[in-house]
Amino acid sequence: MANAREILDRMKSIKDTMKITSAMYMVSSSKLQRARRDLENTQPYFYLIQDSLAKILNISPDAGNRFFDRREYKKGRQRRLGYLVITADKGLAGAYNHNVIKAAEELARNEEDDMLFVVGQVGRHYFEKRNIPIDINFNYTAQNPNMNRARHIAEKLVELFIDGELDEVYVIYTEMINSMTIEPVIKKILPLKEEHIEIRDKNNYYEHAQFLPDAQTVFDEIVPGYVTGFIYGALIESYCCEHNARMTAMRTATDAASDMLKELSMQYNRARQAAITQEITEVVAGSKAQKKGTDF
Repeated sequence: MANAREILDRMKSIKDTMKITSAMYMVSSSKLQRARRDLENTQPYFYLIQDSLAKILNISPDAGNRFFDRREYKKGRQRRLGYLVITADKGLAGAYNHNVIKAAEELARNEEDDMLFVVGQVGRHYFEKRNIPIDINFNYTAQNPNMNRARHIAEKLVELFIDGELDEVYVIYTEMINSMTIEPVIKKILPLKEEHIEIRDKNNYYEHAQFLPDAQTVFDEIVPGYVTGFIYGALIESYCCEHNARMTAMRTATDAASDMLKELSMQYNRARQAAITQEITEVVAGSKAQKKGTDF
């Protein structure tokens, strides 16, 4: 059994670690709430973009055909796919990074013509370590996602799709099902699907609208904003999931540390009691020895 001093030193170390894990829990909680608020504040704008696309298609069904082109004439290895993988910049978030990277590996066919785009330091380091080429390194931090980053990513992906360099574009990120459950999801953002572009605002003020120079041009200008909204939402959702996972990990670590302190406290009391008992035994033994000496 360790002596009392060693146990006290270990208890002090655990208490210091608990302060760190508790602080990280509070920081992640604050960042998660702020990110959720930012997403809610921007949702009406993106819903309006979606309504605009849906109403343009309602008036001019041929508008935006190139964004709906599935290129079915390309089969198998002829098709070139693009994957946008969103990870975190650091660990200490449980299985958050592992799960999204595993989902990316399962989906990707490892074809040389496919393209991989990664947001987040953990994902970049993972794929670079395994010599998996990253075609465009969006060298952005996964922290504090904003519209400028989402817009830059969206414009590049839309450009590659329109130029025919990519036939399908997927986003692989983590979605929060509820406060206790997060899971990686894979969603195709290009080509667009008409059934995903729904009208939320039932007002018919677009019925007599005129599009200058034409509906096709207006549609083409709006689509990047629609894709930007989806990517921005994915960045925010991943950011929230990261901090939710980190909160869970830190809470688990704090609870485990608390249990260790209880166990060490019992060991310390036993060690101290044993030391006291040892001292009493030595005093009694010394007293008896001295008494025997005086009897002679």
